[in-house]
Amino acid sequence: MTDASTLPGQPRGGVLSGPATRRAVNVLAPNPSAMTLDGTNTWILSEPDSDLAVVVDPGPLDDGHLRQVIGTAEQAGKRVALTLLTHGHPDHAEGAARFAELTGTNVRALDPALRLGGEGLAAGDVITVGGLELRVVPAPGHTADSLCFHIPADQAVLTGDTVLGRGTTVVAHPDGRLGDYLDTLRRLRSLTVDDGVHTVLPGHGPVLEDAQGAVEYYLAHRAHRLAQVETAVEDGHRTPSEVVAHVYADVDRSLWPAAELSVRAQLEYLQEHGII
Repeated sequence: MTDASTLPGQPRGGVLSGPATRRAVNVLAPNPSAMTLDGTNTWILSEPDSDLAVVVDPGPLDDGHLRQVIGTAEQAGKRVALTLLTHGHPDHAEGAARFAELTGTNVRALDPALRLGGEGLAAGDVITVGGLELRVVPAPGHTADSLCFHIPADQAVLTGDTVLGRGTTVVAHPDGRLGDYLDTLRRLRSLTVDDGVHTVLPGHGPVLEDAQGAVEYYLAHRAHRLAQVETAVEDGHRTPSEVVAHVYADVDRSLWPAAELSVRAQLEYLQEHGII
């Protein structure tokens, strides 16, 4: 059995749902799969002494889950005052309109198509609700509209699908771009070095206690995969499916379609940089 402390990012053991930091509580959505891991993490964020809360990523359109999120907040004496989205993938955002209906809240997102109430989100925005401060961190790469949310008071960052609690994420080509994703990872590394962030609150999987270690692992993993793809092309594997079969031979075949998206992003990156 592997000690969790030896895994990238030092994933926290135990039940995923429940309090994660002083200001963050997770309600796990009932949508586990190979791509969503244990399910989508829906985050309730608030100051301990406030009666207002922010919910990030309501998750899939599952009325039971959405009502559980509201009930969890109410049991803590809090009213949901705002809904935020890290990005528009259905496992994070499909339930947002229904959640907004149930709570009477606006939905803020980078993508205008996902917003309800008019106001969006942009890099550098600072959101304050009931004394809680959230800083919007641009995080394109997994998707073009991906965002992270920095919680300074908890020295934590909520990462959506940009950094997962277990494994690595997909660069969802063509919307996602590898160059953007590498820039995002470096931006997150700066948060760990310059702003003292040590906790990752991911969109899937367990909380990570070593944010810098997780980001460094992701950067190293991407460099390794990129080198493997370059070598595969040099060895005559030209199409994305051929590269996947060669580079991801040790990965469950059910994940190959997702892996092909990342391979397409890597091939595009290598071509743009004149490497292949």
